[in-house]
Amino acid sequence: MSVLPGGLRVCVESVPQYGRGLAALALTVAAGGDDDPAGRHGTAHLVEHLMFPRSGGGSAEPAGEGYAALVAGAGGVCNAETHRDHTVFHTTVPAESLPDALAWEARRLLGFAPTEDVIRTETDVIGEEIRGAGDAGRYWESALGALYPGSRDSFGTAAELAGITAGEVEAFFRAHYTAPRMVLSVVGDVDPARVMAVAGEVFAGVGVTRAAGELRATGEARAAEGPRAAGEPRAAAESCAAVESCAAEKSLAAREVRAAKEVGTASEIRTAVEPRTAERTPAAREIRTAPLPAARPGVAVGHPLPDPVADRPAYLAQAVLAQVLGRSRLPALARSARDGHRLTSATVTCGYHGQWLASAAPDLTLAVLGRAPGTEVGAAVGIWRSVLRAAAEGPLPEAEHRRAVNSLLVAWHRQADSLPARAVALGRDALLLPGSAGPDALPAELRRTTPAEVAAAARALLEGPVTVTELAPQAGTVPTARAGTEFARQAGTVPTARAGTEFTPQADTELAPQKGAVG
Repeated sequence: MSVLPGGLRVCVESVPQYGRGLAALALTVAAGGDDDPAGRHGTAHLVEHLMFPRSGGGSAEPAGEGYAALVAGAGGVCNAETHRDHTVFHTTVPAESLPDALAWEARRLLGFAPTEDVIRTETDVIGEEIRGAGDAGRYWESALGALYPGSRDSFGTAAELAGITAGEVEAFFRAHYTAPRMVLSVVGDVDPARVMAVAGEVFAGVGVTRAAGELRATGEARAAEGPRAAGEPRAAAESCAAVESCAAEKSLAAREVRAAKEVGTASEIRTAVEPRTAERTPAAREIRTAPLPAARPGVAVGHPLPDPVADRPAYLAQAVLAQVLGRSRLPALARSARDGHRLTSATVTCGYHGQWLASAAPDLTLAVLGRAPGTEVGAAVGIWRSVLRAAAEGPLPEAEHRRAVNSLLVAWHRQADSLPARAVALGRDALLLPGSAGPDALPAELRRTTPAEVAAAARALLEGPVTVTELAPQAGTVPTARAGTEFARQAGTVPTARAGTEFTPQADTELAPQKGAVG
């Protein structure tokens, strides 16, 4: 890892055993739904879309050749996702095209200045995404909003975006897309020193505060320049010195303080690195939320998760617990509904829309339970609590605990083989989980989780606050099956849906199915 003079952190990992001539880059930004201005819910999601304009050219590509077209022309793929607390852009290209891809990424940052017609096009696209979103996303957002008032979903509201102006969009971009709030991570068949040299060249202007008109001019100038040479000895030597300096520093905090002294933005760095909502403390009570429409009768039960930074072992124990409950104990009850257990289905997800360690605190575990005819909401919740009590009364059987941990490990290895997944994981760890030992440390951490810790995790859910949302069928409601919006997954599987923009999706490189994805 190195910190560029403007404050942008750059992480590079050479993994030729996975890369095989490929490279992935991810730009992770500390800006998400929680940062949307009042009355403009969805601004962060809109900015993500505007980095991939679909009409009228692009702010950094006035001739109409946008970022996605450039990546596709190099034989690569790109994608993006807006979360509650961050936005991530990830691209996979042939390793030989990485210098160009880095230059394109820098140019769209430096040249961001969307026109009104492009904004209107993208707000219409987002409106369609919102209308087509899966039900389970609403269950998760309802539980989080009840436990932590002020948390916002990543989609937005079509009505609030309808009147947004170019000035408002650029103001959000300038406030949140600053260098200290971003991490650039590169993974693959790469030479770290060369990557650092290229990044230092093409991102040199990122982090310099400019007025909107100056921002446009800078973007146009850099677009005209094209990619700079990647192998200049001076840049390479500087990048190597930066790498050695960072290796000598003992913690992420030390690196942040050093960068703050260089650019005078200590408070901004602190804001970007610290979990911005971790201090919200939910009330210790049962919170009944407004009923939500559903295809079948059910109930959604939400519980807060421990802080993945301050209390990581307890957080990982919750991931194992969700796996135990969702894979064996609750499905067994659902299968035996004829014996009076009165559940027809059950899924348990841990973390942001089922993707654990993908968000800073606050976060939650969500159980979605199907109710048999005649089963009241309270009875279904009682069954859920009885299952938790059984898990809390004593350590899990060793075999059951081992199966749960192994299933999480299998999911991790599947993700670790994906270049974009590794790039995104590195960026998220640096931005959201300071002090993390990195994604490769996770298997050992999971193996250290004990049956007793999982029992303690069940007790924590029983003793802490809980949200209860009735899922009630309405006239004309029909079950839907949408690619990329399935939430019947267990903790540790490939992540489920979020607001995002998808380009050239491919099964073998997709980081996560997108909620309302648009090709």
